[in-house]
Amino acid sequence: MDKLIILKLGEGNFEQGFTVTLQIGDENVRPTVEITGELPPNPEILRDYHRWQSIYRNLRLPSRPIGLAKELTQAPSLEYCQQVSEEFKVSFNTWLASDSFRSIREKLLEKLMLADNIRMLLQTKDLRLQKFPWHLWDLIERYPQAEIALSAPGYEQVNLNRIATTSDKVKILAILGNSQGIDTKADQALLNLLPNTDITFLVEPQCLDLTDQLWEQNWQILFFAGHSSTQETNQTGKIYINQTESLTISQLKYALKKAVERGLKLAIFNSCDGLGLAWEFADLHIPQIIVMREPVPDRVAQQFLKYFLEAFARGGSIYLAVREARERLQGLENQFPCATWLPVIFQNPAEMPLNWRELFRNPPNLPASLSQTTPVRRTTNRLGFSLILLTSMVVTVILIGIRYLGVLQTLELSAFDQLVRLRPPEKPDSRLLIVTVTEEDVQAQKPEKPQGSLSDKSLAQLLEKLEAYQAQVIGLDIYRDYPVDKDYSALAKRMRKSDRFVGVCQLSDSQTGKPGVKPPPEVSSHNLGFSDIAVDSDNVVRRQLLALTPAPSSPCTAPYALNVQLALRYLYTKGIRLQFTPDGAWQLGKVTFKPIEAHAGGYQRVDAFGHQILLNYRSSPSPEAIAPSMTLQQVLRGKLNANAVKGKIVIIGTTAETFGDYWLTPYITPQGKLQAIPGVFLQAQMVSQLLSAALDGKPLLWTWPLWGEVIWVWGWSFLGGLFTAYLHRFIYLSLAGGIAIISLYVSCFIFLIVYSCWVPLIPAMLALVVNSLIATTYLNMKFKN
Repeated sequence: MDKLIILKLGEGNFEQGFTVTLQIGDENVRPTVEITGELPPNPEILRDYHRWQSIYRNLRLPSRPIGLAKELTQAPSLEYCQQVSEEFKVSFNTWLASDSFRSIREKLLEKLMLADNIRMLLQTKDLRLQKFPWHLWDLIERYPQAEIALSAPGYEQVNLNRIATTSDKVKILAILGNSQGIDTKADQALLNLLPNTDITFLVEPQCLDLTDQLWEQNWQILFFAGHSSTQETNQTGKIYINQTESLTISQLKYALKKAVERGLKLAIFNSCDGLGLAWEFADLHIPQIIVMREPVPDRVAQQFLKYFLEAFARGGSIYLAVREARERLQGLENQFPCATWLPVIFQNPAEMPLNWRELFRNPPNLPASLSQTTPVRRTTNRLGFSLILLTSMVVTVILIGIRYLGVLQTLELSAFDQLVRLRPPEKPDSRLLIVTVTEEDVQAQKPEKPQGSLSDKSLAQLLEKLEAYQAQVIGLDIYRDYPVDKDYSALAKRMRKSDRFVGVCQLSDSQTGKPGVKPPPEVSSHNLGFSDIAVDSDNVVRRQLLALTPAPSSPCTAPYALNVQLALRYLYTKGIRLQFTPDGAWQLGKVTFKPIEAHAGGYQRVDAFGHQILLNYRSSPSPEAIAPSMTLQQVLRGKLNANAVKGKIVIIGTTAETFGDYWLTPYITPQGKLQAIPGVFLQAQMVSQLLSAALDGKPLLWTWPLWGEVIWVWGWSFLGGLFTAYLHRFIYLSLAGGIAIISLYVSCFIFLIVYSCWVPLIPAMLALVVNSLIATTYLNMKFKN
């Protein structure tokens, strides 16, 4: 049964308490129960909320509202915010369990059943009470079909001045306002997925354009995405419609009033701090408004919109759709604390809750009867088309699910390697010079009794030459976890004082049991980089590890990789420094280095520890041709000239096989095996990628979001079904399938070389073939019958 609960919080304050009136009844009828109670004085509850609010608003989360000042000099942790929120929940429920409020609680328990659809309205003019997350009330959580909404004390029903307020499509006016620092295009994409809608998008409109649209057409839903804020001193909400203009609801009063009279039933403000907007909208008596109580991170806003639209378009009540979407946000609370606190409905009590089906003249799931004159053949084709559409979606869902489990990862990585090898060659990176310590170099140093591949004497001579030739940065990709011999004090001093020299160490790994390697004792922590490499399950290096937080017990405490340290020092001389975007991604110049996630492209459930990006090898016949190189003996014998060193990054490393510093790459040898290269060349590849991105504008490798990959796979699956439906001869079907597979392969290759985008090849190919086989099987069975 549908129940309507009205909880009126009357005169009072937190120092004196609030009078409470409870009304209970069925929907569309007068209330059958009314009792009174009281919420006792509790100034502490308001202080507890303001404490949580201050902590939440000072978290380093993206997409803060424009003009929101930070109160704390040091951002609190996510865990601390979560702890304070739990403390507020306890104190809030303790307040609602007070003796003077017990009669209200007991009456609700008496009159309500767990199976009831319950709509609870909280009426109050106190904005502070509206700010509270009332959904945390344990009584609301007790009833799975209940949701609480806010309401103003004064209201009235809207008299529509037009008879026809519904149509065959839902009319939506979507305003995409100031998008500085946020992604409103994601909201646009989600709205475009809604079925049977007529959506008009206004992207950063001028005020006149917005008012004209509100005056001239009949809208049923008003949507806003962008920045907004509430001025709590006068309970005024403000939306920022473009980069220079902001408007309050009162400044749109006449246009919005006309829109409400013409049938505007719902306003959604998918933006920050929107209670002031809802409060002002209440004077216009719009039926329903959905706002966010507090500043909302960009990802939370997008996920809420996605979940809400999915639930609402299924035909359910707007209340249950909001509750479902709100509760699904819990999956984000490890990254965005209290995400479930943000969405709230503001309801006009004189209006009934909105249902998606009510917005149509002819509901889409109740189609009009087919005309008797419709040809039978056309109906048969339509059924075939529907089957193709259905099977293509089913095949896509199954393949994406299988892919998510990692079943296709090996095939996808192999296909990716093949595309990488086909790219056109690039010139070697002239900004680098590689000095290799070969097996012959190691043998030549034996009289010097080196502890590793490079003796103190050879290193001292090498550094002296390189610095004399004015190398910009020198990186030593050789472990030296022992001090310099006392006979080479000049070397120790150079390693300690030089601002060009960067040493290397290895982090400990508790999972593999590796203890790590200590850094050179003479090198300061600022001149250190770790050598750790992110390796795939097939031992191939396709990812570049930029940074991570070392374990406290690790002998190596360098937070940045060796390749990062070398690149940053070089870029600093070019006027480029490492910066961070609001969401924590790296930025060098105009390039943003977004870290890969556990599910990215062909990677599924990969260990995306630290800050990793895809490694875009510099295309050449061999990955060792990344830059000019010389052996140690060639340098020491004077075969190195100053022009080959001046202003460049010099990386020193061993190529001697006895030291085992070799790594597999996507490239292959003439024998058809994956090519392994020394670590010094791999470090050079990584340095070159950073320099090329920051200085040359070379794009980084990237992948589509999940929804883009799903659409891509579904498109090829649908194409496979169409081929079978319309190409009845086997030879034609085979020819079309072959052309489609070649086109798919070429498309993925073009995306890679032109846009550096890793597009799903194997899932799309499987979708094409599998749906074609399913359609063929269906047609064969149909003709046999």
